[in-house]
Amino acid sequence: MKKLSATKARNLRRRNRSKGNIVKHTSRHRLVVFRSNKNMSAQLVDDFDGKTITSASSLDKLLKNKVAKLKTKTEVSVFIGKMIADNAKTKKISKIVFDRNGFPYHGRVKALAESARKNGLKF
Repeated sequence: MKKLSATKARNLRRRNRSKGNIVKHTSRHRLVVFRSNKNMSAQLVDDFDGKTITSASSLDKLLKNKVAKLKTKTEVSVFIGKMIADNAKTKKISKIVFDRNGFPYHGRVKALAESARKNGLKF
């Protein structure tokens, strides 16, 4: 039990350390990434209004058919990055701050970020 609480404390420290400079940007919205073992989601958040502007997830009912055709979890992440970038374009948002939410910047998180960058978002 003690090992589990130490792991949770370490993850919380990592998450808080990664959020240190993110909240200070007043002119940019925040792209928050969540990664689980099977799924990936991202959302654009306006911190000053406390509202979610747009989101994309592999669990989304509208995207479920397209996500099912993809073979790997990294391909799903690239697709979610493209969808969040397209949703941001429709809301006329181009400059954002990337919040990796304590997850290491490699693998699926990196694939999502690069896909969003490639499709028009500026970090």
